[in-house]
Amino acid sequence: MLKKRIIPCLDIKDGATVKGVNFEDLKNAGDPVELARKYEKEGADELVFLDITATVENRKTFVELVKDIAKELSIPFTVGGGISSVEDVRKLLEAGADKISINSSAVRNPGLISDLANEFGSQCVVVAIDTKQVGDLDLVHVKGGREATELSTIEWAQQAARLGAGEILLTSMDGDGTKSGFDLRITKLVSETISIPVIASGGAGSTADFVKVFNDTKATGALAASIFHFNEVGIQDLKQQLKTQKINVR
Repeated sequence: MLKKRIIPCLDIKDGATVKGVNFEDLKNAGDPVELARKYEKEGADELVFLDITATVENRKTFVELVKDIAKELSIPFTVGGGISSVEDVRKLLEAGADKISINSSAVRNPGLISDLANEFGSQCVVVAIDTKQVGDLDLVHVKGGREATELSTIEWAQQAARLGAGEILLTSMDGDGTKSGFDLRITKLVSETISIPVIASGGAGSTADFVKVFNDTKATGALAASIFHFNEVGIQDLKQQLKTQKINVR
């Protein structure tokens, strides 16, 4: 039985941590290096760093900032944003990342998933999927959620797993920043149709939301940002609550 993971996320824009609602109205949430230090100390299981405008602005993730954050961490560290080649990944791993997250570049070039898995191992490759319900369909969105594709979220998750992804980071754009709870429907659908781990993201607002997502879906990790950044939920308290609910956490 895989232990469930609690994963804070640093969304980075212009070197600062930001947080919005439904991928819009971004507000400053603090210094990323200080936040990394805080989450290491509080007992987070992993940390995710996403340079959210790297793809849109067509530039590379801040390698120097990755180095500064990595120095603070002993927990696994995933980095994403603007990654489109084996060479990009090599630089980030050398800077201290343990895993990388690809999104738009994987949709554009699915073979990149296999290339990275072959070069660095599947355990290093996280495929991030930003999903939104459009009518009756769950569609993959790219470019920081700005652009809809015609790709079915479930089919794309299955394809990513076949191509060698080690896990899926599934963000519900409908839930993002709303604090109304994880999107249990899409998380359940995706986590039950693939055999690789799924991290639920988007909508965490309370301890009860984590209990629900772990009890009602097969997600093995749950990611959140603002509730941790603004100290609305403490990681230690959250883990204690999960243990009392008989949820196996690290």
